[in-house]
Amino acid sequence: MKKLGILNRDIARVLAGMGHTDCVVIADCGLPIPQGVECIDLSLAVGDPAFLHVLDAVLADLQVERAVFASEALTQNSAVAARASTLSRDGVQVDYVAHEKFKELSRCARAVIRTGEATPYANVILHSGVIF
Repeated sequence: MKKLGILNRDIARVLAGMGHTDCVVIADCGLPIPQGVECIDLSLAVGDPAFLHVLDAVLADLQVERAVFASEALTQNSAVAARASTLSRDGVQVDYVAHEKFKELSRCARAVIRTGEATPYANVILHSGVIF
């Protein structure tokens, strides 16, 4: 039995298979899942699990070089905006795009990890970095 890192086997599989610049989406419960993109649905109830909790767990297990958020989060979700700014301070390139563009970009993801989050624009596209 695995004892460290992500225990969810589907998330662990996706993260282990990612190469440089591949991406994964962590989404609130309302983001549409693009056809053909794997959905790993963690949602249990409204708000559970929380977006930020899942984001922190994935960040602990994945080398990330870039994160893309919806620009609307800057004015409509202060918790997500604050977390984005800490990522930037930690050396991750943080970009913002309009929510419609975000949905287009999510089509290229290896998977969408769907949380139970029910606050607006609690979504991120994480681009894998390299560890060397």
